Amino acid sequence: MTREHDRSAVIPVAVPAAGRLSSWSAHDWGGGVRVDEMAALERLIITTANSTYEIVLVAPARAEVLVRGGAFFPVFTPARLAGSSLGGSFLKLRSVHIGFRLELGTDRGFIITSPVRTVTIAPPITDARDIM
Repeated sequence: MTREHDRSAVIPVAVPAAGRLSSWSAHDWGGGVRVDEMAALERLIITTANSTYEIVLVAPARAEVLVRGGAFFPVFTPARLAGSSLGGSFLKLRSVHIGFRLELGTDRGFIITSPVRTVTIAPPITDARDIM
C-alpha cells in the first residue's frame, strides 16, 4: 500500500513587533484612559482615523457605555467598551489608547474602529435629554 505524502509547505508569516506579547507587555500604558476608573455620565470624545465618537459612561466598572458616531452609531447605542487593540489577539481591557483600535461590543457583534487619534474627556452629561 502506497501512502501519498502531504506536499503542503509551511509558509512563515511575518508578525509586526507590536503584535508580539513581549512588545505588548513592555508598552507604556500610562497615556490611555481607563473607563473603569471614571464616573458614571462622564463623556469621552474619541477621534479615529475615519470617525468621531461620543461615549457616555453608564456603568464604568463594567465598561457599559452609550456610543454615538461613525457609520454604525447614528444615535446613542448601548455598548460595552471592550478595550483597545492593534486589531489582533491582544486587548487592553476597558481602556482607550492613541494609535490603537477601539473595540465595542454591541448586540449586533463587535465593532472595531480605525486607529484612535485623540481622546478628550468632556464634561459629564447633566441632563438626560442630551442623550436622547
